[in-house]
Amino acid sequence: MSGNLTLRQLEDKANVLRKDIIAMLEEAGSGHSAGPLGLADLVTTLYFDIMKLDPKNPEWNERDYFFLSNGHCAPVQYAAMAEAGYFSKDELMTLRKWGSRLQGHPERTKLLGLENTSGPLGSGLSQASGVAYVLQHIDNHMHRFVYCITGDGELDEGNIWEAAMFASKYKLSQLIVFVDRNNIQIDGNTEDVMPLEDLAGKWRSFGWHVQEIDGHNIESIQDAVGMAKAIENRPSVIITHTIPGKGVDFMEYDYHWHGMPPNHEQAKEALKELRTLRGKIRSEHE
Repeated sequence: MSGNLTLRQLEDKANVLRKDIIAMLEEAGSGHSAGPLGLADLVTTLYFDIMKLDPKNPEWNERDYFFLSNGHCAPVQYAAMAEAGYFSKDELMTLRKWGSRLQGHPERTKLLGLENTSGPLGSGLSQASGVAYVLQHIDNHMHRFVYCITGDGELDEGNIWEAAMFASKYKLSQLIVFVDRNNIQIDGNTEDVMPLEDLAGKWRSFGWHVQEIDGHNIESIQDAVGMAKAIENRPSVIITHTIPGKGVDFMEYDYHWHGMPPNHEQAKEALKELRTLRGKIRSEHE
């Protein structure tokens, strides 16, 4: 559903996603806050500017593919899908509830528009690589792309690097991966738990084209994807430096919010911050 939204419209839409994330997590009473908030700019840019999608026909055979490997960040994907029209935004309030289509981790068979089930970390890149291989080497759909988001803590999983080798061997240039480099995971800061640097050097050594960008700069995301699409004979990874909990002052950079939802008072304060963008725009209630 790549469209013609202006930069300001995309930024505003990312803020809508952040507000929806807070509201659904408060209602659920469980879930992950920091990662989804940090990914709002990237996911907004993908869903509303870059990817070829049709919410009215989720299985359109000309669509691009999107894989959320770090499935605990599902609230941001659900928020984007609802905003795009895959389902009613009212359904967001069923997050993590019994019988809901919006499980805590995406479940592909529950909801049209989800391309993968992602609970155990580390498997999404393998899934994305398999689809990219089929598009490129079997179906010859050279105009379709496969996008995959991984967490940085998720790179502790060996399966990620097996997939990285596979994608490099088969020169999967239609595969574009984003590493959400927010420097936190559930047990603490990534460099304390399991150091990842030199991260760009690791990907290059596996034969990938590597870019590093500010994951909150929509123009940088657009430019990086444009470059990745132009690369031939190897897969691309874009290391997107993000702030966990982006937009909510008391959540930013704090790894404790990796797997914790806001309570009512915290949600109220978070929504107030997001409504005013910390005073940069006037409150919607003024």
